Amino acid sequence: MRNLIIILILSVFIGCAEQSSETKIIVLKNTLEIPRLNETVEISKSSLGFSKEESFELYGVKNMENNTFLTTQFIDEDADGNVDVLLFQPMLKANSEAEFQIVKLEQAEEEKSVAICYSRFVPERTDDYAWENNKVGFRTFGPTAQKMIEENVKGGTLTSGIDAWLKKVEYPIINKWYQKATNGEGTYHEDTGEGLDNFHVGISRGVGGVAVKVDTSYYFSKNFSAWKTISTGPIRTSFILTYKNWDAAGNVISEEKHISLDYGSNLSKFEISITGTNQIATGLTLHENDGEATVNKNEGWLSYWQPHGDSELGTGIVAPKELFVGSENYVTKLKDASNLYAFLKVENQKVIYYAGFGWKEAGEFKSKDSWNAYLQQFAKKVNNPIQIQFK
Repeated sequence: MRNLIIILILSVFIGCAEQSSETKIIVLKNTLEIPRLNETVEISKSSLGFSKEESFELYGVKNMENNTFLTTQFIDEDADGNVDVLLFQPMLKANSEAEFQIVKLEQAEEEKSVAICYSRFVPERTDDYAWENNKVGFRTFGPTAQKMIEENVKGGTLTSGIDAWLKKVEYPIINKWYQKATNGEGTYHEDTGEGLDNFHVGISRGVGGVAVKVDTSYYFSKNFSAWKTISTGPIRTSFILTYKNWDAAGNVISEEKHISLDYGSNLSKFEISITGTNQIATGLTLHENDGEATVNKNEGWLSYWQPHGDSELGTGIVAPKELFVGSENYVTKLKDASNLYAFLKVENQKVIYYAGFGWKEAGEFKSKDSWNAYLQQFAKKVNNPIQIQFK
């Protein structure tokens, strides 16, 4: 098991800042028989009754049971120049509730630590977009890589599948691995102690790429055409990928992905805005089709556990169970086109799901059973969110 990184960053200076009398109390309730750890609570500025002019960053979150402050992160979700969402990760015991104070402080201090949850556009490697946290890393591919394939230029990539970067260290590796490759100092396709990228995507869906099924055929977009980073920090990185309209057997599909990855999670969250279909398929590549698939439609998850290099790898998808309407283990002779698909219902032109992986070499998941147990617990939490009340 990897050692946990102690995150020293706080969005507010709480060690010696004198608290003001302006406080609000939040009651969090866990209705499950399992504890809630590394699960992010989001509090909007408007839900606290703050005005638009209020300096939200001057607030901290204090656990009233032990009188300690939690690590927080503030996000400008609507990109208007003012932060509007507060994030923190409480520890909640099974079948319990706890109170937290939102406390205004006298002063704030500039953020000082490395952003563990990190993402960025990578122009030096054609035009990838890559993201990571303390557990996993991912990337996908942009319009220049697509154009290179279409013009028969060496080094391009044509896929909207999601690539997995198999890391086994808690600290960030994206910038280090890309710098090593672009400077000619080495390659991230070989493991030198931190992990590697030996996950092949091709035209597959990789880990959670989108498709639309019409009759017996699957259709999907090309590479993303535009990107926008929303946040990086100690708790969450998030960004938006936009795709050019694409065709699914005569149906014009528009697609935009709002992707986020939180501290401690092996799964990225995908919030898809899509038109032209009332159902999507999101898939996991079957690679050599030598793994074991598990589907639990009633709980809203599926997984694929497979041999991978000298180790083993589990991939998985979790969705709100009311959206999970079916699945297919689609096997074809067409190279890289075999995927384990989850069929998800589109409601109001949106669909939400989570996709990610667990690498045996990283030490946390030693077997298919341990990976499936993680997905099962993750699904329970998705379908039974922490209840939030304001005092």
